[in-house]
Amino acid sequence: MYATTPFYTSLTDGSFPVIVSLARHDIDLAKAALDAGATAIKTHLNAYHRATDRTFGTFTEERPFFEELAKLGCPLLVMAGQETVPTAEEMDALHDLGFQGFNVYIDHLQPHLLQSKLRPMPALSATSTPDDVKSIAAIPGCIVEASIMTFDRYRTAMTADDLARYKAIVDAVDVPVIVPSQLALTPDDARALKDIGIAAPLLGAIVTGDTVESMAKSVKAIATA
Repeated sequence: MYATTPFYTSLTDGSFPVIVSLARHDIDLAKAALDAGATAIKTHLNAYHRATDRTFGTFTEERPFFEELAKLGCPLLVMAGQETVPTAEEMDALHDLGFQGFNVYIDHLQPHLLQSKLRPMPALSATSTPDDVKSIAAIPGCIVEASIMTFDRYRTAMTADDLARYKAIVDAVDVPVIVPSQLALTPDDARALKDIGIAAPLLGAIVTGDTVESMAKSVKAIATA
């Protein structure tokens, strides 16, 4: 149902590509991430982003940026929304722009989203149970985002217990699992995540900051680790 793109293959063959979630819709931030070694860029729609205290608009509002981003030619992913998500027609338009996957929390996964050509990347939450993990992984063709940290843990160091929780998710499913940087992930953390079978790190503002300089420095450190 979904295209087996080079990016998806890199999630399944141990390549450990770096995905960067933009702190804001800024083409220079995206370019800095790719120049520093990122493979894919993730953006946002219809959402309030807690880590950056920023609200992202509708597809119509964000489309000019997406069209500019598409010119970079890299794999694109989108956090598609919360209570509001794109229409079926907007999902088709995102695919035409080069978006390969979409991400929502499982509570916001509306049926029409699964009819699109964008591969689903449902997100676990801090309250997800082992049964939730298995039910999400049962969605055909999916990627799992292990967004499991409570807000009070944001920007703190990854612990051995955190690593064990991530590993338990990897061990419970047979689909790629990506880890967003809710924690202050370091290059050593990235190596540890790769060693337990995580498919990719998803680096957001907590790790990358929101300047071109901080983006370049942090992404390069993890991409080369």
